[in-house]
Formats: sequence, structure tokens, C-alpha cells
Amino acid sequence: MSPEIATYVGYSASLFIVLSFILKDVRKIRIVNMIGCACFVIYGIFSGMLWPVIIPNGLICFIQIYHLTAGKKN
Repeated sequence: MSPEIATYVGYSASLFIVLSFILKDVRKIRIVNMIGCACFVIYGIFSGMLWPVIIPNGLICFIQIYHLTAGKKN
């Protein structure tokens, strides 16, 4: 992936993260935040294996998936 495309992926990730703070529905927040985190993981990989970016965003992505799939237990 070219550095220019990786930069756009990084900007997209930031946009999704900020957008997730604007939403009110928890499910939508988790989905949008998960997309942003996944974009940050991709950005970190294609920008030279930036582990401080990849690790926390990968973990957050898995946490969001867990909460989205676990659902309500009522």
C-alpha cells in the first residue's frame, strides 16, 4: 500500500473515532468505533508496523466485537 493511501486510511480512522463520540445509540457507537479501530490497525500495519497503534486498536476492536455479539442477556 502506498504511503499516501495509508495516510488516507489513518484520516478515515480518525473520522470514524470522532463520529463515534457524536452518536447516542450504543450499538451504533460500537460499530462506528470498531470500524475506526480496524482502520487504525490497517494504518499501523502499512505505516511500518506501528505497534503502539496496532495493539490497542486491535484490542478495542475485539472488545467491540465481543459486546456486539454478546447482546443483552435479558
